[in-house]
Amino acid sequence: MTTDTDLEIFLATVPGLEAVLRAEVAEKGFRKPTVTKGGVTIKGGWREVWRANLELRGASRVLVRLGSFKAIYLNELEKLARDFPWGKTLQREMPVRVEASCSKSRIYHSDAAAERIGKAITASLGTPVDPEADICIKARIVNDICTLSVDTSGEALHIRGHKEAVSKAPMRETLAALMLRHAGFNGKMPLVDPMCGSGTFVIEAAEIAMNLAPGRDRAFAFEQLQTFDAGTWEALKKGQFQRETTFRFHGSDRDEGAIRRSIANADRAGVAAITSFTRQPISDLTPPEGPAGLVFINPPYGVRLGEEKKLLPLYQTLGRVVSERFGGWRVGIVTGSDKLARATGLPFAGEPLAFSHGGIPVKLFTAAALPLSNDG
Repeated sequence: MTTDTDLEIFLATVPGLEAVLRAEVAEKGFRKPTVTKGGVTIKGGWREVWRANLELRGASRVLVRLGSFKAIYLNELEKLARDFPWGKTLQREMPVRVEASCSKSRIYHSDAAAERIGKAITASLGTPVDPEADICIKARIVNDICTLSVDTSGEALHIRGHKEAVSKAPMRETLAALMLRHAGFNGKMPLVDPMCGSGTFVIEAAEIAMNLAPGRDRAFAFEQLQTFDAGTWEALKKGQFQRETTFRFHGSDRDEGAIRRSIANADRAGVAAITSFTRQPISDLTPPEGPAGLVFINPPYGVRLGEEKKLLPLYQTLGRVVSERFGGWRVGIVTGSDKLARATGLPFAGEPLAFSHGGIPVKLFTAAALPLSNDG
């Protein structure tokens, strides 16, 4: 059993983005960040757990591994779970839910495993089991070893607490943050998103520039655990500092509803003063005054048969407008099609970053500073 100052903390992310998340984790000063499948592990105490939830932009959940034991049969699993020191982590009156997964083990029925562990927690501590509970105990049974963790986040971390208006198939903020990082965005440059939807990339970029903690406007499951200290948590939140920035972050879209949603979301996030949203087509896109920065685009992907061909003119227009008017700017574009990416004619460098968005395989293509036009 680990001590409360040497916990194994798992920071979950979308497979394919682990190395990008690790870079953020290391930048934030967390101890021993190690890439593992589906996330990054770090070492630390409960304060680091709270800080990870509050500060990390790219993690989707923060799990604390509580311990593990070998169990071959369901009766054995329930007995050992009953003897587990739940009282160190859980409060008697706070309900929990249990989720289990089984792989390469003699216990193979995940629902039955979750039910037995739930019964054991109630028998051991008196804690009620509720499928709607904020606190979730996760059991992972692999090769007959049951590893128990607690999800300290509650709602997934892309739910920042200030974004209410969303467009169709919205990009998760955690994904947006990691993609911006991979594209070279560090908050010290402007950003332009000509297909901004509900404003996710523009707002995320503005928050990064201002150093606003992504978890500042929401509650977390760890606030209901035995290990929670309200005084330390309040001090941690008050210790966050906000940066001034001279850069501006611009979104546009041809849909008036998207612009209204973006403006409302930016206002709730507290970044309205450094963001702007304009209704216009791609053909009217021009760079803002000031230094070059990042053009980031999340266009339609064309996932259905026949859609790719229909989207070719859009991608060709995107590439032409950006290459002709945005000399000196970096570019990032997300798409599910190599053919559509090539249709832009943009000088993408290196292997694209591959991951999944909403179950759809996509790639992030990036280009370094575009060449200046002859008249620029």
